[in-house]
Amino acid sequence: MRIMNLATLALIILGGLNFLSMGVTGYDVIGTALGGAMLARLAYLVIGLAAIWQLMPGFQSLTVGEVDAERHIHHHP
Repeated sequence: MRIMNLATLALIILGGLNFLSMGVTGYDVIGTALGGAMLARLAYLVIGLAAIWQLMPGFQSLTVGEVDAERHIHHHP
């Protein structure tokens, strides 16, 4: 799961930097780099799914320990 956590974190950082670029200059780096609207939409979908993946430990930490939640470990009673 560590690789998945690192990959999703990298995607979220990329998306955040793209939002920064759009907010400061109005320039969509991801959209421009990928050229087509469909490819850009797919990239944004993947970045959004990465954000959901990174949210899961926060919700899980309410019921399991924080370290287990960060590792995406599920405890079943």
